[in-house]
Amino acid sequence: MVDNVVVTQIRLRPVAESDAAAIALIYNHYIEHSTVTFEQSCLTDNEMLQRIQLIRQAALPFLVLEQQGVVLGYAYASPWRARIGYRYSVESSVYLSPDSAGLGYGSLLMQQLLLQLTQAGYHAVMAGIALPNDASVALHEKFGMTKVAHFYQVGTKFGQWLDVGYWQLLLPNHKQDVGQHAE
Repeated sequence: MVDNVVVTQIRLRPVAESDAAAIALIYNHYIEHSTVTFEQSCLTDNEMLQRIQLIRQAALPFLVLEQQGVVLGYAYASPWRARIGYRYSVESSVYLSPDSAGLGYGSLLMQQLLLQLTQAGYHAVMAGIALPNDASVALHEKFGMTKVAHFYQVGTKFGQWLDVGYWQLLLPNHKQDVGQHAE
């Protein structure tokens, strides 16, 4: 017999413009306290809103994970490169609030992000990971991403040179015609 069990629902949903402040709060933690992003100045809520709008205008998925109305993490895809030949390739990003790491929420976000990208007909997903970052590497490899590149000392933060690795996943069932007439 189990007494006093409280099950708190986790909800994955598309981002809303009203999420900008919560997302900025999560991201700014990483700007201030880690090397997982090379940004060095915190974003305002409005700056984050502009980034959200760019992803939505590109018709790419941007997901939030919330519990009892509190945003605990987010994931999105952004265009890999601007040229038309890259239109079936995206870069993925996943961020969690510091208190939400290690609870499986990154996996929930990544699973849904990859599902939506597959359903939308994307072919390749890349993830750039500032190294070292064992948790992010483990998350991406859990979903079948393989390391395809390692760039040494390409960024600096907190007075140190940092490496960046790239992981890639080719999505299943890509049916888009990539012949000459697909342009």
